[in-house]
Amino acid sequence: MTTSTTATLPRAEAPASGRFVLTPELRTAVSLTGLTLLGLLVGLVGEYLLHVPTVMWGGYLVAYLAGGIPAGRKALHSLFVERKLDVDLLMVLAALGAASIGQAADGAILLFLFSLSNTLQDWAMGRTSSAIQALMDLNPEGATVRRDGVEKWCSLGEIRIGDLLVVRPGERIAADARVVKGTTSVDESPITGESMPIDKAPGAALASGTVNLNGSVEAEVTRPAGESTLARLVSLMEEAQTQKSRTESLTERWESPYAMIVLLSVPLVYVLLRYGFTLTTDVSWYRAMTFMVVASPCAVVISTPAVMLSAMAAAARHGVLFKSSAALDALAGVQTVAFDKTGTLTQAKMTLTQVVADDEGAALSLAAGLEGHSEHPIAQAVVNAARERGAAPEHVLDAQAIPGHGIEGVDGRGQKVWAGNLRLAQRENAVLSAAQQEALNTLNGRGSSTVIVGRGSTVLGIMGVADALRPGIAQAIQGLRDAGIAHPVMLTGDKHEVAQTVAGSLGLTEFRAELLPEDKLRIIGELPGPVAMVGDGVNDAPALARADLGVAVASGTDVAIESADVVLMQNDLGKLAGAVRLARAARRTVITNLAFAFGIILIVAPLAVAGKVPLPLGVVAHEGGTVFVVFMGLRLLTHKL
Repeated sequence: MTTSTTATLPRAEAPASGRFVLTPELRTAVSLTGLTLLGLLVGLVGEYLLHVPTVMWGGYLVAYLAGGIPAGRKALHSLFVERKLDVDLLMVLAALGAASIGQAADGAILLFLFSLSNTLQDWAMGRTSSAIQALMDLNPEGATVRRDGVEKWCSLGEIRIGDLLVVRPGERIAADARVVKGTTSVDESPITGESMPIDKAPGAALASGTVNLNGSVEAEVTRPAGESTLARLVSLMEEAQTQKSRTESLTERWESPYAMIVLLSVPLVYVLLRYGFTLTTDVSWYRAMTFMVVASPCAVVISTPAVMLSAMAAAARHGVLFKSSAALDALAGVQTVAFDKTGTLTQAKMTLTQVVADDEGAALSLAAGLEGHSEHPIAQAVVNAARERGAAPEHVLDAQAIPGHGIEGVDGRGQKVWAGNLRLAQRENAVLSAAQQEALNTLNGRGSSTVIVGRGSTVLGIMGVADALRPGIAQAIQGLRDAGIAHPVMLTGDKHEVAQTVAGSLGLTEFRAELLPEDKLRIIGELPGPVAMVGDGVNDAPALARADLGVAVASGTDVAIESADVVLMQNDLGKLAGAVRLARAARRTVITNLAFAFGIILIVAPLAVAGKVPLPLGVVAHEGGTVFVVFMGLRLLTHKL
């Protein structure tokens, strides 16, 4: 029986179309299980209906070969290559033991149910691990590349940084790139889970594996295919299946010693029944074989990986990538979530938040006309806001920047116009009204950057510019509270006033401001644990590594993503609350599975020794328990975040 998430499993592939396809390995397993059942039925017909020994033994022989050889090969590989005993060996020995006392039918039933259990388990594990194959299928074979003015088809391995990808409608993007010509919409759902197409214009980033929908674009390659978003995602998914939770590691570590204990107990049970209770040889041996079957730890060993892989697959489908089942297990116990501010709670992009003016449109038009001559992030925020609000920039002549103050120019009537800070207003002999001064003080108190706009000595308006919050972030934090997170807290290197404003907007009662990276590292150790840290920047990497669980947003730096244990592929912190609920559901399911699996052993094994459970019923209890815990895990595949 396969018991490890690192083992090579027959895998059910999930192509892009979503159609379920049996792999050759899984098809072989299904065929052998069917052949085992056929042999069992023929043997039973020959024994009980036809009373023909040749038919009976021929059928049972087919069942023993089809059901026993695959398990026997696994058992011998584990015994001689991995130097450990496993449940496959126990099952084969139990079937042979049943045949040795004239109960070939019981042995055939055991092998059929064991084969069926293994096949169902392989199918279940294939359902959870097929995400990797599906991701790999997103890679096109190559792309059309313009290099040195010449277009040609290149395979993935030939694409280099700086090449121009020529991407036509319907084509899959072969490497991470940045649009230099053309506009289009892109389906990013295979990578981020985002259901709506994303518009792309010159300067926009394209991720490998996404699909160009409607426009032809040219894009400059920024990463080779081997280091692309898709390649990193595949690598993270593969890594996720090699790292196990503590419960999973513990059950794997005890599988071989437990199998040894069961194997050594069989002759002891036989001796006790034969000589202690003076039962016949056949009865004593029969009960010892039944005990071996019932006491085997199949259900115990598969309880945890079946749950963890299913939960990780469900999370990945909704854009939350766990790098290991250990990370999933850690999230289930988290009590404190610490958030970085810039780029995590906020968009890391300056945005116009408020305009205080008698004529807002006129003030915004003049500001956009002036700031359009500047590349400063605050200037760009004003220009973008004017565009979004339909305010046409006023035509400004002779615009020039005044370092440390702002920008000034001349309007169409030859009058001086300007936009900048309070020092520039004072330089222009402009006097703020009481309302304007109050607005300026309020914006400064919130930590916003301010832009004063004027014509001559008249102040036309005051504008506040700040790093805008991510959409829905307040609801995301409330969702974490609803999911049972007791202590959400914000950690930032920004000024206290800015941190206080952001915390107030989000309903956070606890925050720490003006922190250096080493301060964040220290505070992570002081917060009530277990602690999860959510961040996106290089300066967050130490805290991400130090926390019990590190969570990174996919738009963050490579260092942050590598340091984290969980990656939010859609940059949607609202998914984190769903991930917490999923992790806690997975932990509850593991506990239920283990209690059920151990319960079967503790209850049925003594009854088997006492002769109250015949071998066929013991087989049903054992294999039925294994199938039960597998399907309990599969239930998590339908979990919604």
